Amino acid sequence: MSDRFRGFGPFTRLRPCAEDSRLVDVLVAAAVAVPVFVPLATAPVVTPLGVVFNLGTVVPLMWRRRAPFAVALVVACFAMAVSLHHRPGQMLQYGALVAVYTLADLGRHRWQRWGFIGALVASTPPGALLIKGNDAGEFMFTLLLPMTAFLLGTLARTARERSDALVARSAQLEREREAEAARAAAEERARIARDMHDVLAHAVSIMVVQAEAGPVVVRTDPDRAEQAFDAIAGAGRDALAQLRRMLGVLKEDQDHGVRAPQPTIAALPGLVEHVNGTRVDVRLTVEGVARDLYPDADLAAYRIVQEALTNTVKHAGARAAEVRLRWTDHGLEITVTDDGQGHDGQGHDGQGNDGQGNDGQGNDGDPGWRRGGDGLIGIRERAAACGGTAEAGPLQGGGFRVFARLPCPVAVTA
Repeated sequence: MSDRFRGFGPFTRLRPCAEDSRLVDVLVAAAVAVPVFVPLATAPVVTPLGVVFNLGTVVPLMWRRRAPFAVALVVACFAMAVSLHHRPGQMLQYGALVAVYTLADLGRHRWQRWGFIGALVASTPPGALLIKGNDAGEFMFTLLLPMTAFLLGTLARTARERSDALVARSAQLEREREAEAARAAAEERARIARDMHDVLAHAVSIMVVQAEAGPVVVRTDPDRAEQAFDAIAGAGRDALAQLRRMLGVLKEDQDHGVRAPQPTIAALPGLVEHVNGTRVDVRLTVEGVARDLYPDADLAAYRIVQEALTNTVKHAGARAAEVRLRWTDHGLEITVTDDGQGHDGQGHDGQGNDGQGNDGQGNDGDPGWRRGGDGLIGIRERAAACGGTAEAGPLQGGGFRVFARLPCPVAVTA
């Protein structure tokens, strides 16, 4: 926006710059000068002092914006002198009316505005009735005219202050909208980062396990080696497909196929079958009658199981695992157990977990979250984000357990 104008949003107000304000003040003074000096051509008596007094009611108006109170005082004094000297006089004190209006509109202090109009009202009756000898009609005209100018200036000031308040409120709302958009963007980036962590950690863990087993069996058991390489390729393709779905929302020119829905609980049998291609034997058990989950809880259920199985493959050294889904009246309970290492100091993930419950990030108060590092912390955060809970810990006698409870919409009965 040009430097000559400034404002905010839909309530933008055009405000002239300093040069424009001075030009307006000069034009106002020139306009007032016309009716003030017309009597000079027609008055029977014109004195040099009368000309000076009349000039005193006009010239100060050129500085009315910069010093409204001082200009009002000067113009009022000269207006009083014009009225008393009357060589020539003025039918209306045009300069004084403009000065009163300007003071009411632009006066910097309340005491200046109300003190001036109070003094003017108090001094008018003696001057009009005793000195000038006005009748009742002339007195009311003399008294009410400056009060009207003051009222109009006060109304202009009130309207401007209300407009400025709307401008400030608009600017505040705009800042709040920007902050909310930034917060939403940060949350979306965090969500995408969690999803990418889950996808990549799962895929890489499967690929590493199969790649390690491949050279061992490539000569002795070619069929099993072929299965291992197929599992590696499948894990890579699945990871790429999920990453495309997640990152596709960041590209406005992608087609519907790229924006396919995120995986849900319905995809868990495929996930379990995928993990079964490794050295871990995974069994899926479902209890109860399946119900609809909230969309965020549906995705969280898949990611929780995915992360739990990833930790089983990557950290536990387990041979068997079980995924148990139990539907209840209040929601879904997810239990993932394995027969691998629990928390014996050997199940750390190489990220600062020292077997003493300290993962290098301050997560040392809950031993259930030590194996698997940030992945298990992410499980807890995912469950909490959709209104659920999660816990994890070693099993008595060996093994590890991840348990999560996610809410379901309340069923409405007729």
